[in-house]
Amino acid sequence: MFIRSFTGFYLLQDVYFQSSGDRAPWIGPIVAGGIFGFFLVMIIFGIVKNRAGAPRRFSGFALRRIANAYRLNTAQRKVLEDIFRYDGVTDPSAVMESATLLDRHFKRAYQRIENTAEDDDDAQERFALLFSARNAIESAQNTAGPIASTRQIPSGTAAALTVGKETYQVRVANTKGDSALVESPKNSLGSPIRIPNGSRVSLSFFTKTSKGYSFESRVIGIMETAKGPALKLAHVARVKPLVSRKYRRRQTATPCSIAMITLREEKARRKVVRKMVLDNRRYSGAIMDLSIGGCSIRCSASIQPGSRMKIEFVYGDSPTIAALGQVLRVNRGGMYTTIHLKFIKVPRRSQNLINAIVFEYTDY
Repeated sequence: MFIRSFTGFYLLQDVYFQSSGDRAPWIGPIVAGGIFGFFLVMIIFGIVKNRAGAPRRFSGFALRRIANAYRLNTAQRKVLEDIFRYDGVTDPSAVMESATLLDRHFKRAYQRIENTAEDDDDAQERFALLFSARNAIESAQNTAGPIASTRQIPSGTAAALTVGKETYQVRVANTKGDSALVESPKNSLGSPIRIPNGSRVSLSFFTKTSKGYSFESRVIGIMETAKGPALKLAHVARVKPLVSRKYRRRQTATPCSIAMITLREEKARRKVVRKMVLDNRRYSGAIMDLSIGGCSIRCSASIQPGSRMKIEFVYGDSPTIAALGQVLRVNRGGMYTTIHLKFIKVPRRSQNLINAIVFEYTDY
């Protein structure tokens, strides 16, 4: 536009001077200056308008910088680039800083795969790439500020209350008052367990972004709430961060089936081969929290740390999800045991379903 404008300017200037040789010598410079000023104003106006109103273009350079910062591999970077280009994202940095915005774009991509996949194999492969990128970002970013004191613990947070050698699964009722209210633990009959005033307790919990914390306190009383009795714990100025979890977890209460696995040694072609054998007996339990890396299960079976097992469950209307895992630790409280399981083998379909559940990309 700039070149065309000046070309027009010179043509007009030539025509004018050729036809006005007998005019006053000062008229030519005035007309030329006016024309030049007009085009200069139009150029400046166009630049300002483009900067103010025109949509920004997708920046491949910005995306590569982000991919390097989050240590994404080539396939993961390509997934992120495709998502941002399709949705017309012009400020990738702003989206990456908000887990809510990021999940909104990834959920749209998940739904597009559901609607456009050629067949189930194609869908599962694309889902796997999608969640590979999302989990890589999740493990690298820090989307929430740290919790500094017990007054910052959100109401309804699931927690583990340890009293002596017993650990109970509870929820935080309220932390805004003079004390932290935590629901009273219950025995196998559903009756509240009485914990004397002054008892030393420990509470550990995880935020929605899988950041873990713990603190030690003491019971200073009991308060009746709309949901039953709650322990009043003394506020603590500082809570201790636990080792950060790599994957996002989702709180749930999903029934599951448990089958123990034993290792059997067999000889095959002069070699000793260890095979996993699935026990015919089944135990029932409930998954309390779930991630792509493992889960916590509450059950009444006596299970030892190091044991291997297969779990199966259905989440809402989902297909059956199966996984093999190894027990990392066990917390016993009353008649129930909480098993902390690390997944060691998960079929691709089940892995994609778990990711969709954890990130809430599905309507199951």
